[in-house]
Amino acid sequence: MEEKVCDVVIWGGGLGGTCAALQAARSGAQTILLLPGAWCGGMVSAAGVSAGDGHELSAWQTGLWGAFLRQMATMEPSGLDHGWASCFAWRPDRAEALLQGWLAAEAARLQVIRGLQLGEVQWAGDRIQALEVSRGGHGLRIQAEVVVDGSDLGDLLPVAGVPFFWGWEAQECWQEPSAPTASRLQEDPFFRQQPVQSPTWVVLGQLNGHGDLPQHQLLSQPFAGAPDGHGLERLLRYGQLPDGLVMVNWPQEGNDFHHGLERAFAHGEQQRSLSLAMEAHSMAFLQALEAATGGGLTPAAHFPTAEGTGGPVALMPYWREGRRLKGLAVVQERDLLPGETTGYGPIPRHGQGSCGTVVIGNYPNDHHYPGPPWPLASKQMVWGGRHSGTPFALPYGVLISAHCSNLLAADKAISTSHIANGATRLQPMVMNLGQVVGLAAALAVEHHCPPHGVPIATLQQALLGDALAPAGLLPNPLLACHHPRWRHHQRRGLMALHGGDDLPMVEPPPTPNGCLSRHGQRWQGRVTWGGLGWCGAWAGNPLPLITLEPHVQVQFQRWSDGQQVDLWGCLNPSGPWFRVEKVLAS
Repeated sequence: MEEKVCDVVIWGGGLGGTCAALQAARSGAQTILLLPGAWCGGMVSAAGVSAGDGHELSAWQTGLWGAFLRQMATMEPSGLDHGWASCFAWRPDRAEALLQGWLAAEAARLQVIRGLQLGEVQWAGDRIQALEVSRGGHGLRIQAEVVVDGSDLGDLLPVAGVPFFWGWEAQECWQEPSAPTASRLQEDPFFRQQPVQSPTWVVLGQLNGHGDLPQHQLLSQPFAGAPDGHGLERLLRYGQLPDGLVMVNWPQEGNDFHHGLERAFAHGEQQRSLSLAMEAHSMAFLQALEAATGGGLTPAAHFPTAEGTGGPVALMPYWREGRRLKGLAVVQERDLLPGETTGYGPIPRHGQGSCGTVVIGNYPNDHHYPGPPWPLASKQMVWGGRHSGTPFALPYGVLISAHCSNLLAADKAISTSHIANGATRLQPMVMNLGQVVGLAAALAVEHHCPPHGVPIATLQQALLGDALAPAGLLPNPLLACHHPRWRHHQRRGLMALHGGDDLPMVEPPPTPNGCLSRHGQRWQGRVTWGGLGWCGAWAGNPLPLITLEPHVQVQFQRWSDGQQVDLWGCLNPSGPWFRVEKVLAS
């Protein structure tokens, strides 16, 4: 068996694992990333979920997520304003090319090995000493100081024998307002039939022609109710991507999959049977859409296939939930919910009251099951003319195993409750969690200590000071990533939080011209108030005006009905909305 020794080893093809490997290498650690497949990008590429969920406001566009977003905007010739699932949409193949380019740039300290199967885990005392993997009968043993599970399903945890959470927890466990009671968990068969959130196997379609898509016939069963409340056109535009591609990832009687999900956590034939059933279900949905549009939507030859051609089926499922590490801390629903006076979740604190924040999130909380939506405590706010999630902060302890001194989790396997997982599982959050894990692993190696021994203040300052992808730590939506004194305000706010004080306010400055989208355009007209915010007239029809920028949000609050304005921004016909980046005159 071949032997390798490194500082940090990461198992898994999830997005968090890739980001952890990238950041560990950038931070000076000799790193090995072990992938089961050929692609490394997890959700943003291999799983085809190429529309970002959460972290949309410019205040949250920091860390590796912010760097990814800005570089994708330069790589997509038509920009990122396409569907209405998100303010940002990209082609999966271009996202994969970006991530592989990032990894290749760190080749001096980062080795990526693909097509592997996970074998045994070897222990020495309370730590993992080595991982054994194989490919085509060839075995490889990797010894490392720090080990990271970077998979979507927490694949490493059961092999290592590390304790983890799986499935639902009762309300009595953590007093989460949205969790079911223990008696309901025991009596209602729903919870046995639906142990985790439903996954989706994404497929890509290609829109043929321009203009409206007429519905030639109703969708066949079991998809007949998919367009209800939206219409077929709106269903398809939900996941519209550049170049006329469509991400088919539709929960309402679409290609969410609800049957026999325990097979995802079994072995061999059971996993294979689930994969085949999920793929077949998604292809049936795509074919039903093709028939309903009279060929207006056809399968896209986008993902590589075993035959060396292209196909519409993503390379892996979009797993929303898997095994969850039992960490030094656990994210609970109450950690996500905004306070009445602050508007953001509680700041993680240490025993002395100091701030323990290492990453910021803001997704509203979203769960996928069959039937009516699961009732969840609200964590939404109206901001910039649209609904956005309220921000929350997570502590370092949710990334560290409580039972293995050198094991970290970097993807959906972080230490979280089943309920809270609905707000921590999305692409931007996972990218920045992976960044924290990679940096912490490198610091542990540098300081000759286990990951839990890395001082929080050292980790926080390293995140803020990162030369390529500085990551914000304050849940303040006014502090835009392009603020000229961004680092100063971050450090000032962190100092206040460490002292037990409130988060300092920030006055949003005008956007620097260099931060305006090259795909933007000018719009002049009168604004009217409607729905969540302001509207302008576009081709004679009212069009919502939204913004992700704090200085524009301030302008929105000062306008009056019928006011003449002059704006710069990006048009998204699928939204439909005009995303305002700068108010030129009002």
